[in-house]
Amino acid sequence: MGRRRGEALEAAILEAAWDELGERGYANLTFDSVARRAGTSKPVLYRRWPDKQKLVEAAVVRRNVVQSVPPADTGSLRGDLIATLTELGQKQGPFLAQLSLLLADYFIETDSSFAELREMIVAGRRSGRDEIMERAIQRGELDPARLTPRIASLPFDLLRGETMMTLRPVAPEVIEEIVDTIFLPLVGRRPAP
Repeated sequence: MGRRRGEALEAAILEAAWDELGERGYANLTFDSVARRAGTSKPVLYRRWPDKQKLVEAAVVRRNVVQSVPPADTGSLRGDLIATLTELGQKQGPFLAQLSLLLADYFIETDSSFAELREMIVAGRRSGRDEIMERAIQRGELDPARLTPRIASLPFDLLRGETMMTLRPVAPEVIEEIVDTIFLPLVGRRPAP
């Protein structure tokens, strides 16, 4: 195998860091173990990331980008949400549940939260949630005056919460309840008096 450089080397290191995180958890992950698994040296890692915290953050961000779910475009807000939440629950549900357990020591060490880590993962990229909401506004399905950032994130937050509480993919009827009973009544256009 030839010597890896640049993006190929970084991808191998971040994949090794993710695998080590999955096997050992944050507290037991070391630069030695990541370097050994990636087939490189500790100085190579330290040139890119000053500490374990930054290395793990980069590995989590990369894993999320690699496993990202594009927002569905079914032609309706309800359809887009149900399709996207279903795919997220299937593809990222286990990832999120695993991540919260593996990073417990990270959150303690950094005095941060899953919400702050999520902001790092999104980091200036346009979210699928925003695309879904913008299309619904353009179609006239959603009242933009009623769509606060907290309400826009509500179906996705409820999906994450359900996944973390059950450690299983979210059932279709639960996703429909999140969309039909909780979210849509909050944002739908009200008839004129």
